[in-house]
Amino acid sequence: MSVPSPKEGNLEAPTRHAVDWKSPGFYDEQACLAEVGRIFDICHGCRRCVSLCNAFPTLFDLIDEGKTGELDGVDRGDYWKVVDQCYLCDLCYMTKCPYVPPHEWNLDFPHTMLRAKAVKFRKGEVKAGERFLASTDVHGQFAGIPVVVQMVNAINGTRVARTAMESTLGVHRDAWMPSLASRRFRWSAAHAPAHPVRNGARTPGKVAVFSTCYVNYHEPGIGHDLLKLLDHNEIPYELVDKEACCGMPKLELGDLQAVEKHKDANVPVLATYAREGWAIVSAVPSCTLMFKQELPLLFPHDPDVKQVQAAMWDPFEYFVARHKDGLLKIDFTQALGRVSYHIPCHGRVQNIGRKTEELLKLVGTRVDVQLNTVERCSGHAGTYGVKKPYHEVAMKIGRPVFKAMGKTDDGGRGPDYISSDCALAGHHLAQGMARNALPAAPLRHPLSLVRIAYGLED
Repeated sequence: MSVPSPKEGNLEAPTRHAVDWKSPGFYDEQACLAEVGRIFDICHGCRRCVSLCNAFPTLFDLIDEGKTGELDGVDRGDYWKVVDQCYLCDLCYMTKCPYVPPHEWNLDFPHTMLRAKAVKFRKGEVKAGERFLASTDVHGQFAGIPVVVQMVNAINGTRVARTAMESTLGVHRDAWMPSLASRRFRWSAAHAPAHPVRNGARTPGKVAVFSTCYVNYHEPGIGHDLLKLLDHNEIPYELVDKEACCGMPKLELGDLQAVEKHKDANVPVLATYAREGWAIVSAVPSCTLMFKQELPLLFPHDPDVKQVQAAMWDPFEYFVARHKDGLLKIDFTQALGRVSYHIPCHGRVQNIGRKTEELLKLVGTRVDVQLNTVERCSGHAGTYGVKKPYHEVAMKIGRPVFKAMGKTDDGGRGPDYISSDCALAGHHLAQGMARNALPAAPLRHPLSLVRIAYGLED
């Protein structure tokens, strides 16, 4: 394929087209690979995204080491090597690529990779272990069951079990894996105190909390800290009446039918909250992004999806907007010291700005906070970083972030806390910092840091 000589890149805001995944032609493998080849050829001539993830180095190595030094020297069967390296972070589309729509070349690398993943999934080429890892509602059901939780967590901490998981599920024996919670968040969350609804200029004065699988089954403390911040600021809240996985793990596999199943379980419930004027808040960036971006692009004609999209907030986006409405308390009492804070990819591509950083800086106007913000992919990327073929690659991708997070001051003092809005990325960072003998510090979610700064009990 020959790419026309490059024109000036698009200077307008990116325009995302809906994914026509229900069209029969979407799953035509040859048509899909032809589009993949068109995209790859343009990327080969540009190479701006080489530092983002391992998909682009893999592509460029295939081309450079091929027979012709161009894409025509790469066997189409090798395209799948690039597809497997893409974890749909969206950074290439949202921050790097000059040829995204409305540019005439209409380049959408992540959604082209999504189409290829969907073709691969439909062909039955996704392994059972990968499908199980993406079934968060299935293995999360063990959380909160007495004895079972202790037994599962103890077994998963042994070398024998991790070796078995590597051979059966493809989970790298050295990758960090979350423990099951002894009590699920949705079981242990206190009822909301009675507070009057105080609407602001743009922020709804009541919050519906979408728990997420991760918070519910693995780290309920993050959810409890969110509730404490809402309560401290006298914001009425409810836990969403019922919920399923947001569908992001299934999206990453290309299992779009499962994504639709999860959408059908979640959206009617959430749309009711949206119509009643609630702000819907999720403490996991990937889950928030799913409702803000991916579902509206997969189901562009569903009015309920659009209502949920409009009502969905990142928690720090909500709190900062609440502050701008003059309705957020700033009675912080406890210093945080030096905080190394990581901005996750799925937070960056929401186009909301650095809201967590803004709030932490607001904390710093009242008590001591010295912020070291790191804006680069940690390498974890959902299930990518725990899989046997990719764990070491994920550690390599994260190495510059590990070093930046462990940065010391002039006196050789390391951070007092490390933090990321993505809890999975945070644990990956902690593991990478320890592996690279960088200064150790407690890992705390940003919501937990703000709770500490308010002086609220754990």
